[in-house]
Amino acid sequence: MTITTASKTDHFPCAQCGADLRYEPGKAVLTCEYCSHENHIDIDDAPIQELDFRKAIANDLSNAQTETTTVAQCSSCGAQVEFDPNLHADECPFCAGPMITDVPEHRHLKPKGLLPFAIDEGEAKKSLSHWLGSRWFAPSALKKYARADQRMNGLYTPYWTFDADTQSEYSGQRGDIYYIERWVTVQTNKGPRRQLKRIPQIRWTRVRGRVRRWFDDVLVLGSKSLPKQFTDDLAPWDLHALLPYQSEFLAGFRAEAYTNDLREGFSEARANMDLTIRRDVRFDIGGDQQRVDRLDTEFGEVTFKHILLPIWIAAYRYRGKTYRFVVNGRTGKVRGERPYSVWKIIAAVIFGIILATVVFGLLYGSGALDQISSGASFGPGGTGRIYFDNGF
Repeated sequence: MTITTASKTDHFPCAQCGADLRYEPGKAVLTCEYCSHENHIDIDDAPIQELDFRKAIANDLSNAQTETTTVAQCSSCGAQVEFDPNLHADECPFCAGPMITDVPEHRHLKPKGLLPFAIDEGEAKKSLSHWLGSRWFAPSALKKYARADQRMNGLYTPYWTFDADTQSEYSGQRGDIYYIERWVTVQTNKGPRRQLKRIPQIRWTRVRGRVRRWFDDVLVLGSKSLPKQFTDDLAPWDLHALLPYQSEFLAGFRAEAYTNDLREGFSEARANMDLTIRRDVRFDIGGDQQRVDRLDTEFGEVTFKHILLPIWIAAYRYRGKTYRFVVNGRTGKVRGERPYSVWKIIAAVIFGIILATVVFGLLYGSGALDQISSGASFGPGGTGRIYFDNGF
């Protein structure tokens, strides 16, 4: 896994005190944390450029579409992070482990767009605290972590988006349900009885056809640094609000470089597209049931873009194991790992046993159990037998 930051030349000094400015989430401004001076960001309103997928695979893109960065490596989880040469130690945003100052080069495609952070670190902490607070079986120490003055890392995470024009030919079978009537024997409380019953049957008809689908912005994670189920659960993302890439939005934040390359990204995107196409085919076949025997898809123009989406990350060590939490930097939605408190689970079990005992005691004390066991009349004649109709 590789993380980069804005280029080393992309410093934005404060006009008043000379300190580096930082992007202020939710605002189009850069702010100085020392003197509170603000610089307005002139947002580029040009359309975001899509790149040709086949040209990129054939290494036929211009050098202007790529860049080279230097990275350091985490000695615990192996994450690679761009390292400030003036810094000699740092903490990994993924596992809270120490970083080592190795600086290999990494060449990759430049991002074309991003969603800026809309919530700041304080709001992210509130979301995390609320999420952990709703997990009753989480250890108290873990909940205290969310309320304490612990740092969260703002990280722009890499994604791919793919557009594709597809045409699919299929052959299969359409199943239409019809009914036949047949006399059957059923058991009732009065003995066996003949009854006319409707029995479903399926009539299969061979079909073939063609469907067409245009896919726009199929989103695929470009990183292996976080569990995919976490990042998937952070959706939906407001991709309609994507802005052209501007390094000002990275000021004070990190941006992870992709480790799932373009081929891997399209392979996952195509699998997602195939699911949608198969649903289109079943709808096109119609009927009550469908069988798809053959499905051939042609991909016409395929384009892509590399984008960055904002995530707040917290890593916490509990009893020798690292637990990670991620917060959607736009909506505050939280997902993550957390241990279970054995003592809280034991307490819940004991409480359940006590509650059941109390309920049983109340029933017994009220005489309800005595009434049931004494043969109270539930059916004709007060014999204590319970009668059910229709043979049950």
